[in-house]
Amino acid sequence: MTWSIIARDRDSAQLGIAVASRFFAVGAVVPHVRSHAGAIATQALVNSFYGTEGLRLLQEGRSSPDVVSAVTTADPGREHRQVHAMDLHGRIGAHTGRECIRWCGHLAATDFSVAGNMLAGAGVLETTAEVYERNAGLPFPRRLIAAMRAGEAAGGDKRGRQSAALVLCGEQDWPDLDLRVDDHADPLAELERLERVSRELFVPFRRLVPNRRDRVGLTDHKAIESETARAAAAEGPA
Repeated sequence: MTWSIIARDRDSAQLGIAVASRFFAVGAVVPHVRSHAGAIATQALVNSFYGTEGLRLLQEGRSSPDVVSAVTTADPGREHRQVHAMDLHGRIGAHTGRECIRWCGHLAATDFSVAGNMLAGAGVLETTAEVYERNAGLPFPRRLIAAMRAGEAAGGDKRGRQSAALVLCGEQDWPDLDLRVDDHADPLAELERLERVSRELFVPFRRLVPNRRDRVGLTDHKAIESETARAAAAEGPA
């Protein structure tokens, strides 16, 4: 009832997950991303321990294939689950249980992985992957959304659409961007709109507050406003 893409952006060193579903608040249950650890998407009959336990194992330095094997082996319900993961080295692990509702499956390529279940067909994942690869020149969040929108145009979740989410993590101990559309007639279009709005103030502002490189950040409000405006202007139109 969901499909998602996990990817690593070599330019920004960010890890990201974009996900869409005909299910309420998919962003609350599927994506698990942690800076300096990795990214995991747990789908189908969701087991949230795949995310929490999986991130703990990734943080310890385990590879994604090892992590996926560990969390699924420990779960008697694994044949009803789907999970895919990426570690900091770009290695991918994936599992699609035999009892997941068709169409279901996963595919992996260099620096990204796509997986889904209850889809219109294999073309959803194939198109998502093709468009992601083709748009290497786009900024990372827009590249992920463009891929998901293409997958939706290829059929998406065969029951329809309801929610979507995008989570990006980089060098900080918190997400660089964490957007959710919990209930919407066109959730990926709304996610695209929110990402565009985030560039107007939120993204440049986050660069000015305390972070790993500068534990204090800017504290002068006029300087913050000036730098935020400058960064937003440099970003240019969507």
